Amino acid sequence: MIPLATDNLTQADVQDKLKEIFSHYTGDRQELIPLLQESQDKFRYLPAAVMREIARFLHISESTVYGVSTFYAQFKLTPLGKKVIRVCRGTACHVRGSGKVLSEMEKQLGIRAGETTSDMEYTLETIACIGACALAPTMTIDNETHGKMTTKKVAEVLGDRNKAS
Repeated sequence: MIPLATDNLTQADVQDKLKEIFSHYTGDRQELIPLLQESQDKFRYLPAAVMREIARFLHISESTVYGVSTFYAQFKLTPLGKKVIRVCRGTACHVRGSGKVLSEMEKQLGIRAGETTSDMEYTLETIACIGACALAPTMTIDNETHGKMTTKKVAEVLGDRNKAS
């Protein structure tokens, strides 16, 4: 059984959004990962009610849906902030100071990696490699890459983002 979450979604909200999503699928169990991906895009995470409905639609157990959603790091079971910040922890970034950048980011946002600010503006994550080693240390905010990061640049990047909000 999928654990209950403190979702603020009504059953009607879930049904309306899932009806649209399900219209692109046939109900074959091999569609599980694409369904999870599209649902997460729509809801910004995978609410328990959504996973239950996906299990019903695919005629598979809730535990199978939960198992897949917890196996892959791409799937989130808690709501993401409006902006998702990912700090690279790859070798090139590590040796060039990504740990200091991450510490400064945690200090500026008042959260630790893996958490979301209480105002739901920012989620802070680490990632194994962004793939921009020449720009190390790097981080992304949503899909925008910021390279050659320093602790000073963290404040500048967040300052620019806060002004744009």
